[in-house]
Amino acid sequence: MTIRRIAASDRISGLIMLGFALAGLLLANLPFTAHAFEQLEEFRIAIPRTNIDMGLGHWVQDGLLTVFFLTVGLELKQELTTGSLSNPKAAAVPMLCAVGGMLVPPVLFIAVIALFAHFGPGGVGELVIASGTDFSFGEMSHGWAVPTATDIAFSLAVLALFAKALPGSIRAFLMTLATVDDLLAIILIAVFFSSVNAWYWFIGIAACAVVWYFLVRMQKVPWLAVAIVGILAWVMMFEAGIHPTLAGVLVGLLTPARERFGEKSPRAERYADKLQPFSALLALPIFALFATGVHFESLTWALFVSPVVIAVIVALVVGKPLGIMITAWLSTHLAGLRMAKGLRVRDMFPAACACGIGFTVSFLIASLAYQDAELSAESRFGVLIASLIAAVISGILLSRQSKRFEAAQRQSSETDDRYADDGTDDEVETVLEDGTIAVSQMIGTRNETK
Repeated sequence: MTIRRIAASDRISGLIMLGFALAGLLLANLPFTAHAFEQLEEFRIAIPRTNIDMGLGHWVQDGLLTVFFLTVGLELKQELTTGSLSNPKAAAVPMLCAVGGMLVPPVLFIAVIALFAHFGPGGVGELVIASGTDFSFGEMSHGWAVPTATDIAFSLAVLALFAKALPGSIRAFLMTLATVDDLLAIILIAVFFSSVNAWYWFIGIAACAVVWYFLVRMQKVPWLAVAIVGILAWVMMFEAGIHPTLAGVLVGLLTPARERFGEKSPRAERYADKLQPFSALLALPIFALFATGVHFESLTWALFVSPVVIAVIVALVVGKPLGIMITAWLSTHLAGLRMAKGLRVRDMFPAACACGIGFTVSFLIASLAYQDAELSAESRFGVLIASLIAAVISGILLSRQSKRFEAAQRQSSETDDRYADDGTDDEVETVLEDGTIAVSQMIGTRNETK
């Protein structure tokens, strides 16, 4: 029960993942641990009679991370069926903001790379990374998708740590945005980072999907058969050339999200709850350990001015909130859509900064986007630094915003006392110094004389 509570805590699970990420960076670069860590990462594990033969690091990325994507798939199905995404009109603004937040970062990434290509020390058209290796503009621009994703676990962890007094509508906005962001990132990986192989594997994937669909709808689910079908779907995805973690998303989306046979809660919700501890406390931390466990010849200040590192930092820290805020303003001022009651576009800026925390999916895309090990390593280092910067900035802004809302709530409470005996029920709006509107319901009590 304690493990389940820890996994359910955004702040604790986020800090655990960050600790493993920093541990991976240290283990891969400390002189007395670097060689052992490299051997561990490259330890080969093969499945007989298949083409699947990978090092332990790749098994974590392609295999263990599937648990995380299965959880994402289950949560997405629940949100699309009965959650925040089931009413597109109500969720329109955060959904559009998720799109805007994924479109602007690649533009800034390419712009920074182009500036380095024209004015950097490597000469026109050449870019020099921290190790001294030259790359062309075309090679480095392959990482355009690295800064597109938001890490929902870390962004909510920052919100939980620094925004205790904020209204639930801000957390709901961030949750909806990050959920749609996850869905778009999944589509992006499937479209741009898959090398499709023989067509007949897709028949196998479709067959697994159909069998899963019927198995999880039976009154008594045959779990052994479900496990076998899930593993077969993963193998089929791998052989088809599609990133195998997407098998988790596929079967998750095919799981029923409404109560059946008199159940108290939907199966997608129950399965996600059961997988959450395994995902948050095992799959994601171990993935973070190996994702950041990249060896650098020397950890020098040159890393911080490497073109790919700077491009990732600018794209995540600046591009993410910029894309979200521009989209929020356009959708509310020009498209006629509305924010949640009591919120203005400016209120979302601190939460938008938290969306610059890339981490999990950004690490995965960095490993898929670059074939060169050094370039992939530096891009992942950029994701780590950018995520830390975004977390610090959003933490400071959310803390200040939370204090303003807390002050407004105290003021509303005093107003409530004044209205308590006049027998009226009314809404009182308190305008803060920055223009934020805090709405509170004044419920009066009527005194009667007999």
